[in-house]
Amino acid sequence: MSHRPIILGIVGDSAAGKTTLTQGIAQVLGEDNVTIICTDDYHKYDRLQRAEIGITALHPDCNFVDIMEQHLYLLQQGQPILKPVYGHTNGTLDRPEYIKPRDFVIVEGLLGYSTLKARNCYDVKVYLAPPEPLRTSWKVKRDTRKRGYNEEQVMAEMQKREPDSEQFIRPQRQWSDIVVSFYPPSETPEESNAQLNVRLVIRPTIPHPDMTGILKSGSSDRSWPVRLELERDMGKPVDVLEVDGHATSEHVLELERMLCSEIPDLLPYCSLDGNPEVGKLIGTTGETLQSYPLAITQLLVAYHMLKAAKIHQN
Repeated sequence: MSHRPIILGIVGDSAAGKTTLTQGIAQVLGEDNVTIICTDDYHKYDRLQRAEIGITALHPDCNFVDIMEQHLYLLQQGQPILKPVYGHTNGTLDRPEYIKPRDFVIVEGLLGYSTLKARNCYDVKVYLAPPEPLRTSWKVKRDTRKRGYNEEQVMAEMQKREPDSEQFIRPQRQWSDIVVSFYPPSETPEESNAQLNVRLVIRPTIPHPDMTGILKSGSSDRSWPVRLELERDMGKPVDVLEVDGHATSEHVLELERMLCSEIPDLLPYCSLDGNPEVGKLIGTTGETLQSYPLAITQLLVAYHMLKAAKIHQN
């Protein structure tokens, strides 16, 4: 691998699943090969100051966006940074951290694509767009269990943040190469995270693997749990890959082998024959669950990072 790291962006609203996807992709690539940066660390104000000023963490004026741009550029050049640190548990600004980029850098957070300078630093850009009811459920569970809020406080904060979500967060979707939307099946909207479907909007902004071969297995049938279709997104043609939560290893075998055979570096991490952690989730009671929609999403994004690495090697 060249000295220049490969940079992946994962952007989405609060509790959209950014950290879960980030950690899964890091497992696929090998955690020793990955540096993870959270752009929430670039908040200007701590939690109490934001409340006093009357500004939300989603607003660009609440973040050192210019320093974030500088740090992304330095990371892209393989240079170290002195990264600020925001403590989510207590809402405090903590001691900065010295970071040296490894072969892969994953940058996750709220405003990663908010400026052109920042967008130009990424090799692959992912945007997470779960349905709002699902994101609300995730945020309530996370903030009540890990951040010391009660449910009423979480709902009030989400209502306060909604104008900034609409103005600053959701528009960043347009800059992504892949839009990831996990969603519950319509017939059972209360399904657990392991049974969620995924819809992947795959834009022609980067070279994607040829997945048309899966059409031969009957994937144009809506009842088939792995489907590839041609649609339009924001007025432009895109491929849409859908994997249902009830998909089994047999359903996704052809697609996994397709990704892994194109990028031999992925072979040790394919969920059927290699790394058993691909697509794994921890349930609410601590049990380990398998999600093939999550596994395919992790492998597809890892495919693009390894593909970018090979391009820069050459």
